[in-house]
Amino acid sequence: MSDYKVYSLGDVMLQSGMRIPDAKLAYKTYGTLNSAKDNVIVYPTWYSGQHYENEWLIGEDKAVDPRKYFIIVPNMFCNGLSSSPSNTPAPYGRARFPHVSAYDNVRMQHRLLAEVFGIEKIALVTGWSMGALQTFHWGAMYPEMVERILPFQGSAKCSRHNFVFLEGVKAALTADAAFLDGWYDVQPEKGLCAAARVYAGWGLSQTFYREKLDLEKLGYASLEDFLVGFWEGWLLAKDANNLLGMLWTWQYGDISNNEIYTGDFVKALSSIRAKAIVMPCKTDLYFPPEDSAFEVAHMPNAELRVVDSIWGHFAGGPGTSPVDIAVLDKALRELLAS
Repeated sequence: MSDYKVYSLGDVMLQSGMRIPDAKLAYKTYGTLNSAKDNVIVYPTWYSGQHYENEWLIGEDKAVDPRKYFIIVPNMFCNGLSSSPSNTPAPYGRARFPHVSAYDNVRMQHRLLAEVFGIEKIALVTGWSMGALQTFHWGAMYPEMVERILPFQGSAKCSRHNFVFLEGVKAALTADAAFLDGWYDVQPEKGLCAAARVYAGWGLSQTFYREKLDLEKLGYASLEDFLVGFWEGWLLAKDANNLLGMLWTWQYGDISNNEIYTGDFVKALSSIRAKAIVMPCKTDLYFPPEDSAFEVAHMPNAELRVVDSIWGHFAGGPGTSPVDIAVLDKALRELLAS
């Protein structure tokens, strides 16, 4: 039995000039929509993540409280639940699945809110990593609708440095002979393991490894045990084409790459009216605070709040660092109360 619902979108025309025939958007809701329809939190998924992997921030003891708010977690395209290379029939499945932008994702999420629930106001959009990318898109694409945003460990536009990191992940995945240019029948496990080890050097900070938090805090027996159990274990559970589809979405993420802003990144940032707290981590190798500072400088109602943590990209991430999650939860409470 699935714990989520699927909204049929029909044929979806994409920014890439392609389409997803009979597209599906999987989502899960938590809590109850009030009569005014103004207690809505949108909480998009992250790279490879599915809705249940967002649940570390949802709970009656947390800011994102289902007793008070109606929380919608839309699953990003290519994550294996919404339309993806792994679940779309020929000729659009597997290696032929079209490129989907963050803009495409958020347009369809907006359709879900409007057509299924009749929602016109959103109290908060928040998300981690690629969820933050979608959060920024919500603020820029629907400035009249979104009242607050809190993107954490993410950016409004993929930086050139971040793009290069993702090229390494892509190369590792596709170099496995079993990948067969995306037409595999068995997952390319060597490629997935190689991609996991590329990720391992970036997802956590140098100080994290120096202080051996993989052993002291996460309970692994050795560095190799951590690389196998934490990193390889994560990617071996995923589909390679799905990962590559989301990777493209990440690389070409840019809130100004659309007909609204026609590439003017500063104009797109300046159009975000939502009250915002932007929360990078000072040791995040993907999304350094300098990038967030530029974004906040051009947003009219935003505060930069740098997380002082050695957990890198995983500061406040899915269940890894309770201290950082508490810092994030406090910021969410403050923003929602404002």
